[in-house]
Amino acid sequence: MTSYDQEPESGPAGRAVKLVVLLGVLAVLAVVAVVGGRRLGRLVGDNISGSEGAGTGVTVAPGREVEVVISPGATAEDIASLLAAKGVVRDGLEFELAIRGAGAQERLKAGTYVFTGGMELNDIIADLEAGPPVATFWVTIPEGLRVVEILDVLARSSGVEQIELEAALTGGTVTTGLRELPEQPTLGDWEGLLFPDTYQFEADASASDILRRLAATMEKRVDDVDWTALEEAGFTHYEGIVIASMIESETRLDRDRPLVSSVVQNRLSQGMPLQIDATILYALGTRGVGLTTEDLAVESPYNTYLNQGLPPTPIGTPGRGSLEAAAAPATTDFLFYVLTGEDGSHSFTASYDEFLAWKEDARAAGLLP
Repeated sequence: MTSYDQEPESGPAGRAVKLVVLLGVLAVLAVVAVVGGRRLGRLVGDNISGSEGAGTGVTVAPGREVEVVISPGATAEDIASLLAAKGVVRDGLEFELAIRGAGAQERLKAGTYVFTGGMELNDIIADLEAGPPVATFWVTIPEGLRVVEILDVLARSSGVEQIELEAALTGGTVTTGLRELPEQPTLGDWEGLLFPDTYQFEADASASDILRRLAATMEKRVDDVDWTALEEAGFTHYEGIVIASMIESETRLDRDRPLVSSVVQNRLSQGMPLQIDATILYALGTRGVGLTTEDLAVESPYNTYLNQGLPPTPIGTPGRGSLEAAAAPATTDFLFYVLTGEDGSHSFTASYDEFLAWKEDARAAGLLP
């Protein structure tokens, strides 16, 4: 039979438990004594001087933001007093006791914070332990931009000078595994190797930090594509990027991308010049919409009216859709395409006569110059 009025175990284990409990109680009492003693001292001082207690005050209205700068080396008492003075907490001593109760007094980080009126004490402590938020900026690189245009977007968004961005690409601090760059690369050597996407960077990111991220992202996106069909046709991944850049420059709609890719493949396999207008515009360094007979005769390795095969580099930065279309062209006999829809859609054909007829119709409709 069990007796419930027996004395608790009094052996070594029992004495150890009692000792731990006693030490814990003493630690709590020590904190309370220190903080409480300071509170009593302040209250006495306040009563003598007739002033309101320094540890309490009017709090910030709920939802209102207050910037607080915590200096390096500030103690828990310093921080609690500052937050009370700013109105973030109502009672500095109460907040200090909460810090010590959480054992966080050695983990509070200096920096600039923005607190909101009405925050719970535990949330404030958590923010102080995590440290101040890191300032960042966002930048969006649209598909189809040329490398010089990408650097312009980055310079305007990041505050980094464009000359620094150019130096990072041409000075060897940024590398790529997608092609072997010359010992002293030019900006043109980097064409098509910086992936278009929306990025977030820390405010103090350097030119090299930013461009390494774009270059690494392009490597990852290219690696994610299945290039088996293109490899079997005798093309490298880099040549796939070149094809993808032309697809990107020539199309607006996803459904057209594999069809344009098929035209490129069919013309290459038949030994026909590609005759892609976007390569002429790249050679001229313009973004115009109309090409003259003189334009089509420009002396440039990018002139796909005069030169067989692919241009020497991409002519812009392809997105994921164009990379996938380059790797997996549609199976067609198409050799020609022309803009025929106001939505940017194209019509495709293997007949030159049909192509010419559609081209005239597109001009009459104002779709072509």
